[in-house]
Amino acid sequence: MGAVYSCCFGSNEQESEHLTPDPETRRRQLAEAAERRAQETEHRGIKDPERVRRMQQKSEELERRERETGYQQPALKWQV
Repeated sequence: MGAVYSCCFGSNEQESEHLTPDPETRRRQLAEAAERRAQETEHRGIKDPERVRRMQQKSEELERRERETGYQQPALKWQV
């Protein structure tokens, strides 16, 4: 009976050390998992994230050029 009890509840200290990592290792694993989840949610539904990044850069470059040249879109006129 004692052998079953020690096996199930890990009364041996060496066994319990291997079951739970030290706090620093556990923190690092949690940080990596959080970063991985953040990246997955950021790219959810996007087949080609690199393409999206290029499009955003192109859009930002176009906006920057428009600001530098002072280009403004003509105001829309309402006619009845």
